[in-house]
Amino acid sequence: MKFSKNLILLIVFAVLISSCAKTGRPDGGPKDEDAPLFVTANPPYESINFKGKEIKLYFNEFVKLKDLNKQLVVSPPLKNPLIISPQGTASKFLKIEILDTLTTNTTYIFNFGNAVEDNNESNVLEGFKYVFSTGTYIDSLKIFGEVQDAFLREKPKRTNIVLYKIDSTYTDSLIYKKKPNYVTSALDTTKFNFSNLKEGKYRLIALQENSSDYLFNPKLDKIGFYNDTISLPRDSILSKPIILFKEIQPYQFRRGKEITKGKIQFGYNGKIKDLKVNLLSKVPDSFKSVSRFEKDKDTLNYWFTPIDVDSLNFTVTNDIFIDTVTVRLRKKKIDSLSVSFPSNKLLHFRDTLFLKSNNPITAIDTSKISLIDADTLRIPFNIFNSKKENKLGFIFEKKQKSAYNLKLLPNAITDIYETTIDTLRFSFKTQEIEDYGKITLNVENSKNENLIIDLISIKEKNKIIERRYISSSESLVFDLLEPKSYAFRAIIDRNKNNFWDTGNYLEMKQPEKIIYFKTQIDLRANNYVFETFFVN
Repeated sequence: MKFSKNLILLIVFAVLISSCAKTGRPDGGPKDEDAPLFVTANPPYESINFKGKEIKLYFNEFVKLKDLNKQLVVSPPLKNPLIISPQGTASKFLKIEILDTLTTNTTYIFNFGNAVEDNNESNVLEGFKYVFSTGTYIDSLKIFGEVQDAFLREKPKRTNIVLYKIDSTYTDSLIYKKKPNYVTSALDTTKFNFSNLKEGKYRLIALQENSSDYLFNPKLDKIGFYNDTISLPRDSILSKPIILFKEIQPYQFRRGKEITKGKIQFGYNGKIKDLKVNLLSKVPDSFKSVSRFEKDKDTLNYWFTPIDVDSLNFTVTNDIFIDTVTVRLRKKKIDSLSVSFPSNKLLHFRDTLFLKSNNPITAIDTSKISLIDADTLRIPFNIFNSKKENKLGFIFEKKQKSAYNLKLLPNAITDIYETTIDTLRFSFKTQEIEDYGKITLNVENSKNENLIIDLISIKEKNKIIERRYISSSESLVFDLLEPKSYAFRAIIDRNKNNFWDTGNYLEMKQPEKIIYFKTQIDLRANNYVFETFFVN
């Protein structure tokens, strides 16, 4: 009996000890809505004459680290990353180990961003940082600014803002090979600020990096820059936002490679102008070829009728470049013809019915193609063969709320390899005019700028629905629009080439300015919207 009582007491005691050891909130207690508090540090916050290798930070409750690699910014940058522990477990303190030899007379900022949160409810200690100096004082100057994307409506994500001190060793090319003097970040926001800066002159750069090494990789990164030299303490608030853009890379030919029998891909990098592929090899009179650029890729596809040779020789040229290329031919199988119709069987009045193919279509027999409505009446149509893409467009008079059937018999279309299709059928329909909306946009172009006005679909990754070109104030009508969310943007086309031109850092050239209409337009069916767009 005595043994049983002792056993029960032992179990109760163990349960109590276990409950006391938990760092979580007890069941039924009030929800913790307070962020953790930084209590003290060793060495203390804003220490001077710092010479140590280890720092301990103490908090008023158990904390944990979240997204530390994403949130932590060390300024000036270190060669080796800090070792911060514990990670993956809750603790009332954090230990920082410094592996680098620190620069003398320098103020350092370890900015944790929003990485520190409490263990109970994940309340964030926002903008937490630890500051110290290896010199006799803490630098105290600041810069406040804003960053925007040159082309997109959305806020830039994870932008690093860097400062290079302008002295006798400074050149504009330093951003490619040497880390900056100061860094901060704009994380999912347009705002940024530097603190604890030293008096002097600086070049300010914004980088949206593929990897956060604070060096500019023009092939992968976006860049933005402040045109004027930053002079502290005078320029603490920047008057203009930093505009992020992607530079166009210099043209560089990569290689030609046979992909399938009768198809070669020529790869390149950068901006092209008048890129052409010319065949040097002797071929039979029956030889045919078609070359087309692949959409959204740095690739020129070259299809040709297969011939019995081991290789083909080409010249690849553009406005400033010429090269001779030999492509070995070893593939034994052609890519047989396949076609596809739109996945959506609803054809809108603004759209064209397109049939897409993997190979270029070289022959069309319209006698083997029929378009019939719901009353089995034949509908007259015309076909155009796109010169830019492998697709056929069907042009006909669309009627409201009608059903159609398109039929292609064998040999209706033939590709460059003289292969054809089996019978194809495609059914689709149209809606009523009342199912669409209309937007009338009055563009107030007070300076008579050359403008490119884009109507874009927000939920389709800013797909351009329609583009207009104007050079004065005009009233623009966009009709037969699907009920969707839309936005307008105005591109100020400085060089009048009907194209948005990006910037270039070394040339100190900013991208052409884009102004977005202040609000998105949520268009409903049978809805007419009138808006005024002031472009200043």
